Amino acid sequence: MKKENLYRIFSRMPQLESEHLILRQIRVSDAPDMYEYACDPEVTRYLLWSPHKDISHTRDYLEYLGSRYRIGMHHEWAVILKSEGRMIGTCGFVNFDIPHKRAEIGYVLNPRYRGQGLAPEAVRRVLQFGFQVLNLHRIEARYMIGNDASRRVMEKAGLRFEGVAREAMLVKGAYRDIGTCAILAPDFRTV
Repeated sequence: MKKENLYRIFSRMPQLESEHLILRQIRVSDAPDMYEYACDPEVTRYLLWSPHKDISHTRDYLEYLGSRYRIGMHHEWAVILKSEGRMIGTCGFVNFDIPHKRAEIGYVLNPRYRGQGLAPEAVRRVLQFGFQVLNLHRIEARYMIGNDASRRVMEKAGLRFEGVAREAMLVKGAYRDIGTCAILAPDFRTV
């Protein structure tokens, strides 16, 4: 796949669906739902970003994402719980290595909805899109050591643990060990 094709696909963000979830473009109107979890220091403890200070910060961020979507340069979906019709998190691609048909995924979920299998369900749906539509060969996910819940999500979605890169990232002033899990296209067909 060429970079131009990727921009074309994501400039018209495709809507995805699974048993309990709808994955769609993130909207400014999602600000209250996003702020509910994005302001929580425990949610952002293992993420690269800090808690949102107030809802206007969340709105500004979502307006910025709108401009990125228009040019096909944001590859993350709002995770909508069908039964409630509200945004409960995000899931999508955070990085592409197009020449090698490889991508990295990321996700975050409102703590009120954890432990219900919703994060692995969202990840599996994004993996399916990546392998079947984007024709990727490898999809990986990374997590900070200590975030065992994130690793469990990855493994429940079919990714396999591959190892730890010691002090691989400087995050919020400290070097962090980073674990990697990944899945290949042939393995996804058997999950």
